[in-house]
This record gives sequence, C-alpha cells and structure tokens, in this order.
Amino acid sequence: MTTLSPFADPNQRESEANSSAGVLTPSTSHHGAHTVTRSRRSSSIIQHLEPDTLDTKIDQALNPNVNASWVNFKGAWVIHIVLILFLKILFNFITVLDNDWKWTLTNLTYNIGSYIMFHQVKGTPFEFNSGAYDNLTLWEQIDNGDQYTPTKKFLMTVPIGLFLVSTHYSNYNLNLFILNGVSCLCVVVPKLAISHRLRVTLY
Repeated sequence: MTTLSPFADPNQRESEANSSAGVLTPSTSHHGAHTVTRSRRSSSIIQHLEPDTLDTKIDQALNPNVNASWVNFKGAWVIHIVLILFLKILFNFITVLDNDWKWTLTNLTYNIGSYIMFHQVKGTPFEFNSGAYDNLTLWEQIDNGDQYTPTKKFLMTVPIGLFLVSTHYSNYNLNLFILNGVSCLCVVVPKLAISHRLRVTLY
C-alpha cells in the first residue's frame, strides 16, 4: 500500500490516490509553465463545427469576403449555364456515346466540379481577415452563412434542373436515373440547412 506524504503536491496526491483505487485519469505533461492535457479524440464520424467565437466574427467583419461575394453577381449565375452547355457540346464530339450518356456525363461532370468547388475546398485562396474562414467551405461563406438566399436558391436549382433534363434525355433509363439521382443528391444535400457546418469524417 502506498503512503501519501502530506507535503506532496495536491495533484500528485490525487493522482496517486486514484491509481491505488484503480481509477484512470487523463495523462498530463508539463512543459515549463504550461500544462497540456491529452484528451481522447472523438470517434464520431459526423460532427458540427462549433459556432464562431466573437474574435472570429470580428475578423470576418473587418473586410468583405471577396472569396464568396462574386457568386452574387448575375454574370456568375450565367456562367453555370454556359459551363453546362460547354460540357454538352464537348461530349457531343465523342460520337461513340449515345445521347443519354452524353447528358449523363454532362450532369456528372458538372456535379463533381460543383461539389469540389462549393463543399470540398475550405478557406480562401489568399490570406485576409486573419484566417477567419479557414474552416468554412465556400458554400458556408456565401451570404455570411445565411440560408436560402436568392443566390443559394439559384445554385440549388441548377443541379436539380440538370438532373431533370438528363433524366428526360436518357429516356428514363433506370440505371442512368439512379446514377443521375445519386449525383444530384450529393450536391443538393450539402446545400440544405441541416448540413450547415456539418463535417463527415471517414478516417
């Protein structure tokens, strides 16, 4: 049995008492005047980002977010239609493909690019606002995170409309319908309010 010295450090006496009682406590390491506590990592694969702190909100308000403000211009809306038409014309040159596959590939290519751009890449391509947007995707930065603004409604409507067009021109083929439908869901679901600041970690 271990005898505890009355002159020992209170933390040490508590640790020794817990050890003798079989109680496990988080380990700590001392570096100078700082104490670092090692906590267990969360095993959940679905997590929500914590709300922004007051300091982060102040940093975000210092300058306009030029990384996200451009999507509100009408020219930025038109470019989505132009890109879709460009992709369709590009796939038309592949003569071995049927028209249903040309529309399906147009849909898939647009949705993959859209997902990477709006929901995969985080932060900004340049340093400003003291890194206040480093943990946010472009979609979460648009309109300061407000949901269902005119811009966000338009960006949500485009993949849905493209899905309907692709389904129609693929003659409602079941396999292509499923492929187009899953692709559409992958870019629409992250745009919903329930997915705001949601993170899915698979590793």
